[in-house]
Amino acid sequence: MLILTETAAGYGLFELKNKQLLKADAAEIAEAFQNPEACQKAVEMKAFFKFEDTKMAMEETTALIESKMGKNLKKFLKKNIVDKGISDELATIDKSLGSVIKEKLGVEVACSEQIRQLTRGLRMNMTELVQELDLASQEQMQLSLAHSLSRFKLKFSPEKVDTMIIQAIGLLDDLDKELNNFAMRLREWYGWHFPEMAKILTDALVYGKALKLMGMRSNCKNTDFSKIGVPEDIEAELKQAAEVSMGTEITEEDLKNIFILTDRVVDLLEYRGSLAEYLKARMNAIAPNLTYMVGDLIGARLISHAGSLMNLAKHPASTIQILGAEKALFRALKTKSNTPKYGLIYHASLVGSSAAKFKGKISRVLAAKMALSIRVDALGDDTEPTVAKVFKDFVERKMAVLEEGNTIEASRKHLKKANIPAITKNQAETQSGSNVYNQEADAVVGEKKKKKRSREDDGEEEQKKKKKKKSSDAAPKEE
Repeated sequence: MLILTETAAGYGLFELKNKQLLKADAAEIAEAFQNPEACQKAVEMKAFFKFEDTKMAMEETTALIESKMGKNLKKFLKKNIVDKGISDELATIDKSLGSVIKEKLGVEVACSEQIRQLTRGLRMNMTELVQELDLASQEQMQLSLAHSLSRFKLKFSPEKVDTMIIQAIGLLDDLDKELNNFAMRLREWYGWHFPEMAKILTDALVYGKALKLMGMRSNCKNTDFSKIGVPEDIEAELKQAAEVSMGTEITEEDLKNIFILTDRVVDLLEYRGSLAEYLKARMNAIAPNLTYMVGDLIGARLISHAGSLMNLAKHPASTIQILGAEKALFRALKTKSNTPKYGLIYHASLVGSSAAKFKGKISRVLAAKMALSIRVDALGDDTEPTVAKVFKDFVERKMAVLEEGNTIEASRKHLKKANIPAITKNQAETQSGSNVYNQEADAVVGEKKKKKRSREDDGEEEQKKKKKKKSSDAAPKEE
């Protein structure tokens, strides 16, 4: 029996001398390869093919990972087995690779647990069995191949673009949490000096810029707030509030520390805006149909929750509908109560703008159309939301029909608005679209109805007989 061994240095072909090892257990095989002398008695090297460089090693290793036979492996086996007319069985560690070798070269291939143990022993003693290799060169080849293979996997990873979206939406959510804490702390801190300002300027970014521009409350009347985009009426209200403010006085040192926090809040808010634009551009490029249906933020959260766009495309519509509400789902299943109707898609504009009693139906319809849109994004090459435009119009019409009483007139009205031809009266009455009523088509239906009625009559007669029998049995017998 011949044993094929794949290493980082090349391919090795060894002949098994001790045939009893094929029936031995792992301990006996390990004992046979415990030292070079015992290894020489167990196997003998027949041929060895050394890789020329790391590029060749990478190509062959990539083929082996996919259970394919590389061109160098094919030449090596053909030269040393097929051309020499050797009829011995070839042992491989990979069963799928063995089937490929058998199919293309016609060589009998074997694969078992004992062969895996033998291959492990050969790799441990490769430097003693192959004279062309030394320990230092083998370790160097293994290290370079490992680095090249890792770079190849990262470079050609199909999910690397999705990673940018996942990281961006995660950072955006973290920024929102931190900004809420920082903005609240800034309002409370500066509120001791000018509490009325927080009610007048509600936006955190405008509040921070106004604070930085004004400084002390006493400088408010001489400050031009139009530089930061504050309207004139709000500016007048702010200056009037500064004159009658109930705040306490603060020192320059207090104001200095408030300014440091203000700079941090303003920088984070500006960075959050640029990050949101980056995320929007990425989502429009990678998943345009999903973005058109539910927006860039909800679409990115769905991709992040699923792990990648391809994983999200594998989910059915029912899973997409409750994605993000797993805890509520399992709690409902455990307590045997009502399961949730929506998860992350609850925040979509289509679901949010619908009435409370229709949110479950709209979320189901939206999830069904989203599932199709996601698959188009994941498997197609579209850069425009061509599919999502039709789907979104359908969901909007469905929502309008539900809110207007689910009438035929409402559905036709919304079909007319969407420029979609409605079914005409003739087409609705008959399948062929003609005005003529075909009586022959109802002949079989009439027979079925008659049979059904006769069966119902027979059932009623049997029930009457049973009632009479029961009443006669229940009556007392006369002596």
